[in-house]
Amino acid sequence: MARYLIAIHHPQDYDPFVAEDEAMGRDIDALNDEMVAAGVRVFVGGLHPARSAMSLVPQPGGEVLGTDGPYLKTSAHVGGFWVLDVADRTEALAWGRKAAIACRAPVEVRAFH
Repeated sequence: MARYLIAIHHPQDYDPFVAEDEAMGRDIDALNDEMVAAGVRVFVGGLHPARSAMSLVPQPGGEVLGTDGPYLKTSAHVGGFWVLDVADRTEALAWGRKAAIACRAPVEVRAFH
């Protein structure tokens, strides 16, 4: 078995109260149920908007600089994710496709070392 991250990407201005309707919630719940029934779901988590992040960057001399907001200045950020234990990349991509459909958002599928 191999562990994969299935990451959901949201635009910078994503508002779950506007973007996520009841049908989407049902689709995500059904996908979670399917993952549990298949025995592949290790962990799942939704994240607060990237604007609520605190970035910590090591500095010379052992200091750490903290700044409000995401470290990466991009137009999209990870909004939630699953960690799956699957047979191979093909299976991970199949779950990723289902996640993209359920979440109505781009998905990134990446293997753990």
